[in-house]
Amino acid sequence: MFEIVFLGTSASAPSVHRGLSAQLVKHDEHRFLIDCGEGTQRQILQSGLGFKHMNRILITHSHLDHILGLAGLLSTFMRWEAIEALDIYAGKASIERINDLLYGVVLRNTPAPMAINMVQIQPGVILEEKDFTISAFPVFHRGQDCYGFRFEEKGKQPFLAEKADELGVPSGPLRRELVQGNTITLEDGRLIRPTDVLGSLKEGTRLVHVGDVGQTENLVQECMGADTLVIEATYLEEEAAMAKQFAHLTAKRAAELAVASGVKQLLLTHISRRYREKDVLAEAQVVFPNTTVVRDFDTFLCKRI
Repeated sequence: MFEIVFLGTSASAPSVHRGLSAQLVKHDEHRFLIDCGEGTQRQILQSGLGFKHMNRILITHSHLDHILGLAGLLSTFMRWEAIEALDIYAGKASIERINDLLYGVVLRNTPAPMAINMVQIQPGVILEEKDFTISAFPVFHRGQDCYGFRFEEKGKQPFLAEKADELGVPSGPLRRELVQGNTITLEDGRLIRPTDVLGSLKEGTRLVHVGDVGQTENLVQECMGADTLVIEATYLEEEAAMAKQFAHLTAKRAAELAVASGVKQLLLTHISRRYREKDVLAEAQVVFPNTTVVRDFDTFLCKRI
């Protein structure tokens, strides 16, 4: 399963209680920072997460409230934290702006103490690990190359120990071979195939993260069946015209997407300080009851429900 920690949940500018956009997704030893608004490094420290394995960053788009914290984070890595490489995954427009920020402001012709890899993303799978994949998909917001991200665990077939016992498969390496999909031979010459001791394939957890976005029609398929959907809710429906003008969502529209996509849990972030949290929550829950308006340092486990 995935775990997501919200480091910054405010829209456009920080408030007294909310920092700028940043979330950390964890899966076993893997960590992925999504966006890096101003002050993110302090939020990382205050959360107690620390900087270990904090070397892969996914950027939704190039607006400053989502990338300015990269300057401070790089400065911290240069002075206090030893990492071999910093990998930043972003669209073309975002990479151009991040290059200006890091090389033009922070480094200024000084060699970086680690490799900085700018990975230009395209729709589709952008990262594949043993147990999960991360895919990018385009979203509509102001500007070019805006992306959402889908984290998907690979399906697993449970090992049926009782079946193995019945077939006389001893504990240890032979059972491990079967789990890995290999046929084994017992001492009496019998062949045991993985299908003899593995159950039906079970789908893994799906977590979908959408940053700033102004349209949802093209997102229904991308979010379909997600266990958890993280998405912005910058406006209330009473200011729907303003939301459309600035290519953001209202809480109601975010909830309607959750219904249309059949997601299990809706987490709303990017909250404007013009609204009370309870009003944002009330508007969304009328449409989709299993909604939470997240706060800085909230942590959620994303698992099959």
